[in-house]
Amino acid sequence: MKKIYLIAIVICMAQLASAQTTDSVKTDSITIKKGNRTHVTIEAGPVKVSVGERDSSKKVKKPVTYPNLTYGLTFEHFDIGLSMYHTGSEFGAPNGYALETDTWKTSNIGFDVLQLGLRFSPNVKVMLAAGLDWNHMRLKQNVTIEAEQPALTITQEAIKYSKNRFSSRYLRVPLYFEYRSPENKKGKRASVVFGPEIGFLLDGKVKQVSKENGKEKFKDDFNLEPFRYGANIRIGYGGAGLFFKYYMNDVFAKGQGPADYKNLNFGLTLGF
Repeated sequence: MKKIYLIAIVICMAQLASAQTTDSVKTDSITIKKGNRTHVTIEAGPVKVSVGERDSSKKVKKPVTYPNLTYGLTFEHFDIGLSMYHTGSEFGAPNGYALETDTWKTSNIGFDVLQLGLRFSPNVKVMLAAGLDWNHMRLKQNVTIEAEQPALTITQEAIKYSKNRFSSRYLRVPLYFEYRSPENKKGKRASVVFGPEIGFLLDGKVKQVSKENGKEKFKDDFNLEPFRYGANIRIGYGGAGLFFKYYMNDVFAKGQGPADYKNLNFGLTLGF
């Protein structure tokens, strides 16, 4: 490019000098091309230099038409927050079961990895997603939730656990209805996302740490509900917000654990 500019300047100076020493004006035209990217046009008398015509190879962005269908891998609605349990109107462990938890260490983590979405306008979209969801119950008492039992069985231990965590992992399948506002001057939007959600149990896990036995892990279904259903809502601004999820059926399978023992989660969500 520098060579082209230098040639153009030299030619222009030569033509100007020639015009000053003659009574008539001579008209020349020089065109220099370099592939499809550079187009230089030079005229003398009067002098005209044109450099950098539009790149004919540049792709023009097509306008979006609605409804617009999208699908594929994603990483959205990353939830991290607290997980709480209640029986009826009371929060805490159900009667007869040693399931007391440390509130600030009983957590929920989840995210979506697949999504099929249909956008009806820049503001309205419906999405069917799939992802993973974990609940981690940090147990206060020195107990063990036994594997491979016909019903929930909790054994009191003489060992003192520095960590005693009972976890469940579900494949979550939410259906989202999204409304988002127009972009503001900063290019951000306010969003509301809500809808039903179902979940399929993948596994449960007990993780214990003690001086006597070191670190131990046990996997089983631990009588957890194999199919759960509930609802979720997310309110955000830009790429972050708050979420709330509530499951309407019990934590444990019917007849295999405490009745009317339910779970709700709330916290921070990222990725709208």
